[in-house]
Amino acid sequence: MDRRRGTPAAPGGHCASAGLGGYLLQGGQGWNGRERGWACQSVAGLDVVTADGALVHADERENADLLWAARGAGPGFPGIVTRFYLTTYAAPGVMWHDTWTFRLDDAVELLTWLHGILAGLDRRLEPVVAATRLPDVPLHDGVARPGGTVLLLHTTVMADSDEQALALLAALQDGPLAGRELGHARGRTSVAEENRAQAAQNPEGYRYAVDCTWTDAPAGVLAPMLHALWEELDTEHSFSIWYGWAPPRGRPDMAFSVEADVYVATYAIYTDPADDARYAGWVHRQTAALAAHGAGCYLGDTDFSRRQDRFLSDAAYRRLALVRAERDPAGRFASYLTSDPAGLNVHA
Repeated sequence: MDRRRGTPAAPGGHCASAGLGGYLLQGGQGWNGRERGWACQSVAGLDVVTADGALVHADERENADLLWAARGAGPGFPGIVTRFYLTTYAAPGVMWHDTWTFRLDDAVELLTWLHGILAGLDRRLEPVVAATRLPDVPLHDGVARPGGTVLLLHTTVMADSDEQALALLAALQDGPLAGRELGHARGRTSVAEENRAQAAQNPEGYRYAVDCTWTDAPAGVLAPMLHALWEELDTEHSFSIWYGWAPPRGRPDMAFSVEADVYVATYAIYTDPADDARYAGWVHRQTAALAAHGAGCYLGDTDFSRRQDRFLSDAAYRRLALVRAERDPAGRFASYLTSDPAGLNVHA
């Protein structure tokens, strides 16, 4: 993030290595998303090579069906995008983080509190609870890190000034666990610094099994299930997140159409190929249990060859099928990688 107020900026991903094309086409979950919305909402136009070999421009005035599909269709987009035109915004003056470390056994109380306040949180606040086994977490002097999984309540905020950032973060300072935390760190940060922290949790050269669900389940249902899941994380880099989202009303008309109050994603990260079946089975089995209380999934953290779920509303899925049939009648473009095409976009 450029700190010079007024510098043009566009919503970017949580990981610096995320490819822009896939990130935008599947929705684009990233920094400042609760305020600015999905990154695909900032796609104002695109240049596309269609199935018949033509190069066309799409925006609100021409080829609007392709713009609609580009905002959330992901791998189902019927064309090759050669250029995106993005709406930009004035970069905020500062970015702050507020990070609390808690014991795993505080999960139910922590999530119950967060569910209660989420709807009223300023949309510039982005609260995430991360269950992690990494050793480097904020700890008060003299406090030893417990073994196994600990919880980080990591909130970021983009604001006009330090004073404004601190005022916004005040909403998270007096929760029921205040005084019982293992550690606390707060201060200025940047997208680059946050990306580096993400890279430490998501190292290159490892193997990954990932799954996710959107859910409006109450904390009384969700929190005990997450506590049990988080207790089973068993490698240093494996982690799972509760992301407080609370979608606003009034999204633009676009293919992206499935979201809920809370996003849960779990990442098993390991090194031995012999563990592929075990970790994939664990991740998808645990997520399937959560998805029974869920609304669907996000394309960015799914593997339809292992577990399918709804990723578009029924109406958006039917509309996308019509766009694909018109734009690519011969089926030249590959679509979603799935083990069961008939089960695609069927809610778990």
